[in-house]
Amino acid sequence: MEKKQIDGLWVSVLYFAQGLPYTVVNLMSVIFLKGMGTSNEMIGLTSLLSFPWVLKGLWGPLVDMYSTKRKWILTTEIISIFLFALLAFGVLTPEPVIISLVIFTAIAFVSATHDIAIDGFYLNVLNKDKQALFVGVRNTAYRGAVIAGSGVLVFLAGKIAEQHLVTGTAGDTKVYQDIQLSLLGSSFSVSALKYGWATAFGICAIIFVLIYLFQRWYLPYPKNYAVEAGAPQRTTSFIEAFKTYFEQDKIGWIVTYVLIFRLGDALTFKMAPPFLMDKVEKGGLAVSTSQMGLLSGTVGVIFLLIGGLLGGYLIAKQGLKKWMWPTAILQNSTNVLYWLLAIHQPGIEWAYAVNSIEQFTYGLGVAAYTVFLMRTVRPEYEASHYAITTAFMAAGVLIPGVFSGYLQADLGYQNYFLFSSLAVIPGMMTIFFLPLEDEYKLASMPRPGLDDPD
Repeated sequence: MEKKQIDGLWVSVLYFAQGLPYTVVNLMSVIFLKGMGTSNEMIGLTSLLSFPWVLKGLWGPLVDMYSTKRKWILTTEIISIFLFALLAFGVLTPEPVIISLVIFTAIAFVSATHDIAIDGFYLNVLNKDKQALFVGVRNTAYRGAVIAGSGVLVFLAGKIAEQHLVTGTAGDTKVYQDIQLSLLGSSFSVSALKYGWATAFGICAIIFVLIYLFQRWYLPYPKNYAVEAGAPQRTTSFIEAFKTYFEQDKIGWIVTYVLIFRLGDALTFKMAPPFLMDKVEKGGLAVSTSQMGLLSGTVGVIFLLIGGLLGGYLIAKQGLKKWMWPTAILQNSTNVLYWLLAIHQPGIEWAYAVNSIEQFTYGLGVAAYTVFLMRTVRPEYEASHYAITTAFMAAGVLIPGVFSGYLQADLGYQNYFLFSSLAVIPGMMTIFFLPLEDEYKLASMPRPGLDDPD
C-alpha cells in the first residue's frame, strides 16, 4: 500500500536539513572562532566560506541534467554525515582553527549542492499555490535549524566548557581546565571548550543520520520521477538555463534587489555575535558561549514561529504585492535596535528582547523575500534558476561580510551598527521597480506534466 505523505512534514524536515549545515558554516563557526581567540578581522574574512553558495549557480544545471533531485539530496546527506564527524574530531587537534576552516569549506560545497537539489525538489513537487502556502513552514523549519545549531548546540558547547571553568578568573577572560581523554589505549588532554564544541559538532552528525534515514523512507517521489530518472531525457544545458534566466522581464532590477536587499542584514549578521561576546571595555556585552546559545534558542523560537507562519499565511491569502513593503520595513528595522544596544550596553535581558523582535520580523520578511525568489524560476529549469537566484543572494551576504571585520574595527560597534541601519535603504528602494503586478497569474500557472488532473 502506497503511503500518503503529509506535505508539511517532509517540507519541514527537508528545510531543517538545509539549514543546519549553513548554520554550522556561517553562524556556529563565528562563535567557535571567537571562543578560540580569533580576531574580528579574521572572522569577517570567514564570509568567504559562503563562496560555494555564490558559485552554486554554475553547477545547478548538473542537478537538473543528471540523476534525480531525490538521489542528490540523499547522497549529499551521506557525505555531510562524514564531514560533521570529521569536524568533531578536527576541533580536538592542536590546530583546531586551521583544520576546522578546511572542513567548513568542504561542508559548504556539499551543502550548496544539497540546497540546489532541495529547492529544485520543492519547486518540482509542489504547485505554485502550495509553494506560497508552505513558504512559512519551510522558512520556519530552516530558521529552526539555525536556532538548534546557534542556540541549543552552542549552549551545550558552552555549558560543557563552563563545568571546567577555573574559578577566580579575573575580568571577562575565561580559562578552562583540560579534560583527560583516552582513545585506542592512548591518553591525551584537550581544552574543555574544544571538547564542548566537538560534542556539538558530533551531535550534528547524529542529527543528519536521523534525517537521512527519515527522508530515505518518507520523501515523496514526484509524479515525473520515472521520466526524470531516465537520463539523458533532459535537453537542459548550461547555456539554456542561464539564457532563459536572464531573459526575464526586468531582470536587471531583480538581480539588483536580490544582491543588495540584505546588505544591512548581512553586516549585522556577521558582527552581532562578536559584539555580544566581546568584553564591555571593547564595546561588547560580554555574553558567554552558553548565554549565546540561550539567546538564540529560547524566547526567540516562539516569535520566529509566529512570524514565519504568519508571513506565509498572509502572502498566500492576500498576495505578495500587498505585503512586500510592510514585511521589508519590519525586517530591516531591527538593525537600529543593535545600534541602540551598542550605545547603551545594557544587561543581557535587553539582548533577549532585541533577539525576539529580530526573530519575529525575520520570519515575516523572509517569507515575502522567499516567495519573490521562487517567482524567478521557470518550471523546466526549477533547480537551475533557483540556484542562480540564491547564488546572487549569497553574494549579497558574502561581499559585505568579508569587509565587516575591518569596517567594525575602524568604526567601532556603535558607528558600525548605525552604518548597517542606513545600508538597508538602497535595497528597499529597488522594490519600486520589481515586477509584482502579475503575481496572481504566476501563482496559478499550471506546470505541464505535474499539475495535470490524475
